[in-house]
Amino acid sequence: MPSLPHAFGSVGASGVIRACAEDFFVEEIPPCEPDGEGEHVLLKIEKRGDNTEWVARQLARLAGVPARDVSYAGLKDRHAVTQQWFSVRLAGKMEPEWQMLASDNLKILDYARHRRKLRRGALRGNRFIIRVRELTGERDQLESQLRSIRQQGIPNYFGEQRFGHQGGNLKYAQSLFDGSLGRVSCQRRGLYISAARSLLFNHLLARRVELGNWNQILLGERVALQGSRSSFHAEKLDAELLPRLDVMDIHPTGPLWGRGEADVTAEAADIESEVLAGFTDWQLGLECCGADMERRALRAPVRDMTWEITSDQMLLGFTLPKGSYATVLLRECLDYRTP
Repeated sequence: MPSLPHAFGSVGASGVIRACAEDFFVEEIPPCEPDGEGEHVLLKIEKRGDNTEWVARQLARLAGVPARDVSYAGLKDRHAVTQQWFSVRLAGKMEPEWQMLASDNLKILDYARHRRKLRRGALRGNRFIIRVRELTGERDQLESQLRSIRQQGIPNYFGEQRFGHQGGNLKYAQSLFDGSLGRVSCQRRGLYISAARSLLFNHLLARRVELGNWNQILLGERVALQGSRSSFHAEKLDAELLPRLDVMDIHPTGPLWGRGEADVTAEAADIESEVLAGFTDWQLGLECCGADMERRALRAPVRDMTWEITSDQMLLGFTLPKGSYATVLLRECLDYRTP
């Protein structure tokens, strides 16, 4: 991550994040409200110092259901205060007293019946409130970069947590591809494949940032619609596309490598071929592992962004779409560290 180019110039400020869990607050924004009926229960839970999978296991134990009947939209860091949604399939079982799970580190904020299971990625986005301590550096430059982020969004890099501790997931991915890994769970296999795809995507996006066109639509680009899985091929650059690009309605994309066609041509295809030429073994490995070609937006819009800067702290609030990383936003304006 440190070697990836920045979109808005070199960073001149530094500070500490996650000095305590309360310094990093995340709230999931669900795609819809609970139905009020059905065999599933949706629960909004606030947790501090616990990881998502541990909470899911506690819900399964309390409800007396298999672990597969508890689901959640996304994993959240344990070193934070997070509000996220879980679903529990009861299917004729008596509903337990959910407040029995409450503790100093876990609160049941809300729950209601719902017809459908909560699926991975079933989010509109995440709202963040982050406190940066021991803030030093060029304040004018920091505020200028914050304004640029609010107006232009951020390069939609995958964050360092995607790659595991010291890039360990990438080492395992290499072993998976060359056949030396041995048997692993489906969950871990999926982590390693995702890390490999993320690495290739970050390299492509880094090149687009270097060229200054990470937020522009090139001839032959595959263009994504904001908040949708839909996309289309930009065979020509017409006057209709540019206003939609300016208001963050559409975005250029990069490949999440797998089987199938990248579906880009002309200038966009030339850049992708140039960047990924050194990763043919990884591309083949991903295809042999059964991953299917997908596209990811190169740009992430930043909504509702506010900040307050005092003598040695900054309080930063913003909303990102699902799949985008708060730490990626921070690195565009701050050389941050954790205790």
